[in-house]
Amino acid sequence: MTTDVLAADAEDSVRAAVGRMLDEGTGSVVVEKDGNPAGILTKVDVLDAGHEYDRPLSEIPVYAAASHPLITVEPSATVRAASARMFDYGVHHLPVADGLDLVGVVTATDLLEAQDDLLAEARGADERREEWEE
Repeated sequence: MTTDVLAADAEDSVRAAVGRMLDEGTGSVVVEKDGNPAGILTKVDVLDAGHEYDRPLSEIPVYAAASHPLITVEPSATVRAASARMFDYGVHHLPVADGLDLVGVVTATDLLEAQDDLLAEARGADERREEWEE
């Protein structure tokens, strides 16, 4: 999980958000509306917006291009729960939120890095299930 959450105002341009993403070396930016997290803009969203709107990125507001509503996970969620949520919603960037406070972002790359933890969780679940079946 990345704990440096990059944010952009809903009215910022996609071009400005992309510039910040490139400067920070990240694949997403959380979109805030009235100071609250309201969506997320990813590289894929930028491509979609460029194709859909057929306008310069400097003319497209971030919120128009962002995925919303924002799908999040709690800080106490396990790696397995986060990966299931990402799969269920078809997202590759999952903000971690404590109420309205964003504390990080989990990415598909993070899940690959946590593969050993996922396998350990799965083995533990299997062992507990076997205990209950006995």
